[in-house]
Amino acid sequence: MSWYLTLPLMTPFVVAVLAFLLRKNGVGRWVAVVGSLIGVGLSALLFMQILRDGVVVGQMADWPAPYGITLAADLLSGIMVMLTALAGLATTLYATSEIDPELEDLGFFAVLQLLLGGVTGAFLTGDLFNLYVWFEVLLISSFGLLIMGGTREQIDGAVKYVTLNLVSTIMFLIGLGFLYGATGTLNMADLRGAVDASEQQGLITVLSMFFLLAFGMKAAMFPLFAWLPASYHTPTSTVSAIFAGLLSKVGVYSLFRTFTLIFDNDVGYTHTILLWVAGLTMVAGILGALAQTDVRRVLSYQIISSIGFLLMGLALYTPLAIAGAVFYLIHNIIVKVNLFLVAGVAERLTGSSQMSRMGGLYKTAPLFSVLFLIPAFALAGFPPLPGFWAKVLLVKAALDVNAWVMAAIALSVGLLTIWSMMIVWTRVFWDPHPDGLEPTLSDLGDDKWPLLLPIIALGAMTILIGIFPQNFVVLSEQVAAQLLDPQPYVDAVLGAAK
Repeated sequence: MSWYLTLPLMTPFVVAVLAFLLRKNGVGRWVAVVGSLIGVGLSALLFMQILRDGVVVGQMADWPAPYGITLAADLLSGIMVMLTALAGLATTLYATSEIDPELEDLGFFAVLQLLLGGVTGAFLTGDLFNLYVWFEVLLISSFGLLIMGGTREQIDGAVKYVTLNLVSTIMFLIGLGFLYGATGTLNMADLRGAVDASEQQGLITVLSMFFLLAFGMKAAMFPLFAWLPASYHTPTSTVSAIFAGLLSKVGVYSLFRTFTLIFDNDVGYTHTILLWVAGLTMVAGILGALAQTDVRRVLSYQIISSIGFLLMGLALYTPLAIAGAVFYLIHNIIVKVNLFLVAGVAERLTGSSQMSRMGGLYKTAPLFSVLFLIPAFALAGFPPLPGFWAKVLLVKAALDVNAWVMAAIALSVGLLTIWSMMIVWTRVFWDPHPDGLEPTLSDLGDDKWPLLLPIIALGAMTILIGIFPQNFVVLSEQVAAQLLDPQPYVDAVLGAAK
């Protein structure tokens, strides 16, 4: 068993227990911050181990694959675990200022750590059944975070969120049952050979559709996205930010993992469906964003649009397309967390999340307004920010395979994203406040730095990735090569106990 694998997974759960036990005296929130910082360090160690040794594998209790519980991390897993830890640290620090003692007493910081543990487990598992288990962990903890506060709007959003996610879970379980019956295994590495050798290829194709729908619903792809904009704007800004950065990305990760490792025999059929879904997801997301008047609902619909770009990379299924999707994934997690944190501060300063009730921030807080423009321009694809480079890779990949319609959709959605972000900029920052208020950062009180430091740090990361994209492009190409040639992953998992 590799401790490089288990420590990043165990740490959030240990921190959750400590944060809950110490919640009464206010120490628990800082325990969560320190624990999140440790998680970043451990995830970085895991990533360096992957760079040095290739795929890192651990077998629980030394039971050999495919019979035991397998943990496995390749470059994609390592990147996702590290991004999870970074997003967790940023939102936990932000929460120390936003979350009041009442929510802390209910166990907010403990549940947030449980969510991070569930997401990390989903990225590290090498078994489809255990992927279901980690989905349940993050679903239960995310539901807990959604309803903390108990407002009518939160309960309404949580019911929609849980109901539709339970539907996807049921589809996932049905697919698992039939897949196990057809192959006799649920270990992902073992499934690659078992699916290829199956004499029931028609059934395998049907089962791949079960997984496409199940994971697609969790990823909020068209037309299965209604739960996301109905719920993401209802909880605290901390919760909205961590949800925006990570939850739908777990579904995307699952699609990438299963449709490159397991269901890759019928690429012409499944990926043609994915390509059309990707285009419709982009269009539905950005049109929904343009129709909204609440800033967090705008950002929620833009999550859906972003999912379309990620699905586009998987659907095109070329090395350049996969690399573009991975680069886009890295940038998008950072940017989405940042945008929701900025929106939370803006809401706190102006007293509303309705854009018609906001305004005046550029006049009184110009530097904070610039902190919004960095992730906004990155999301829209302004050069030289990372969203531009990711979209260049994806559009070029589409043109290389003559997917002209998809390239045109991607470019059009990029232009509409600029329009959407400029509407937010104009109404929230540039126009005067309708009530004549002139909010300043001093209105945040003495605890403003826990709110601003994560925003500044994420903004700096965005700028650095955009200015120095080459290393990230190379890394994304390496991830694409691993995904398109998963035999080293299979060999590492099935040979780890030998």
